[in-house]
This record gives sequence, structure tokens and C-alpha cells, in this order.
Amino acid sequence: MTATATAVPSHRDPQLLGQTVVVIGGSSGIGLATATRARAEGADVILTGLHPDGALQRAALDLGALSAAAFDANDPAELERFFAGLPKEIDHVMVTAGGPHYGRLLETTSDELRHGLSDHLLLAVEAARNAADRVRPGGTLLFMTPEGGQPIVGSGSELTVAAAFPALIANLALELAPVRINLIAAGFIDTPLSASLLGSDLEKRRDQLRATLPIRRVVEPADVAALALHIMSNTALTGATYTIDGGQRLVSAQ
Repeated sequence: MTATATAVPSHRDPQLLGQTVVVIGGSSGIGLATATRARAEGADVILTGLHPDGALQRAALDLGALSAAAFDANDPAELERFFAGLPKEIDHVMVTAGGPHYGRLLETTSDELRHGLSDHLLLAVEAARNAADRVRPGGTLLFMTPEGGQPIVGSGSELTVAAAFPALIANLALELAPVRINLIAAGFIDTPLSASLLGSDLEKRRDQLRATLPIRRVVEPADVAALALHIMSNTALTGATYTIDGGQRLVSAQ
């Protein structure tokens, strides 16, 4: 008997062909990498950033974005105004806006602590509230959070957010169904934000991670973008948290 070889297609259709992806925080880093990947997979993209600077405009021009908007995503009124101006139906919203907040809890003012929590948790609720009638069934809202870990002095606010976020996402997934809600919990990602936080210690941190992570390299924005696109395109995924850290949680040297 002669075995008949199964033909392997030489190409595949783009995963997001004809869909629209909104990236809140899309002018650099993970947001820009996700928008770039979405465009490569056939999607139209809408970008936002905090500042109306050259970075946002360059990103929009380079990607041929449908539009770009500069506003503070943590301002509920501005966020509502942005969503009200979107096309009636979009497919996916990814929120990467909101930076980390570090400092000793007992030395943090109530306003600072409130701001640190609202930058992530309340932003997710407000984004979900505004996107509920805009995202097509089967589309997704996708959020980012720091990866949880061992308590370290100065990381209380961030670890609190990391612990609370999965429960929030699970509840939103039930309330907004059939729109899907998912969360990416990230370890160290080599982004411009990481560079600004670490300053002269950046290369030392990179070397440490290359030596200790099981993958023997630093996680890049493109790695997170690939995960984001998978979550957008796989319509069986909702209410879940996906960790991406290169195995950082598995090793003792953090």
C-alpha cells in the first residue's frame, strides 16, 4: 500500500480580517506591538494615548490606523466621550493604559493609594461599562495587570491589584456575555516604561533575567502581542487570566 500524503496549506487567512481592534495605550510598548500584530492579521485599528505627541501620531500613521485619540483613560468622562465617538460596532478592546505605583503602603497617602488602584481596577470597570454596547458578540475586552508574587516592601499596591483583578475579570465575563473578558498578567516586559522605571539598572535586570529565566531571554512586547491576538481570535476564551513571564514565577531569583 502506498500512503497518501496530506497536503499542508501553504498559507492561512488572516485571523482578524475585517475586524476592528481598539488599543487604549497604543502609542508604544505592548499596546503598539499588539496594534501592529492586529494590522498584520487583517484588522483595522484605533489607537489612543495619554499625550497628543509625535509618538501617537507616528504610530497611527505607520499602521494606517482608522483614528487616534489623546486623552486620560482614567478620567471617566473622557473615556465615555471616546467610546461614544467610536463606530457602532467594534470587535476587540485592549487596555494597556495605567502605569505601576510603587511605595510603602503606610507612607502612601489615601489619594495616592486610591489613584494606584483606580488606574487598573476602576479603569477596567469603566471600559467595560462603555464598551458593552459597542463590542460585537464573541469579541473581547482584554486587560493587563502585573503578575502577582511574593510581597516585597514597596509593591503592596501593585500586588493588591494583581490579586483582585482575576476576580473582577471573572465577574465581568458573566455580566457582559457573550462579549468575552480576559486578563493578561505580565512579569517583566522589556518596554520603554520598564526602561524609564529602571534607568541605569535596566541592563543589569536584563542580564539577570537572561541568566535565570527558563526561556533564557527577556520577554518582549511582541510576545505579549502574540498572546493578545490568540485571545482575541479564540472565541472559547473568557473570564480567564493568562500569565506571561518567561517562567519568572518558577525561579527563586526574582
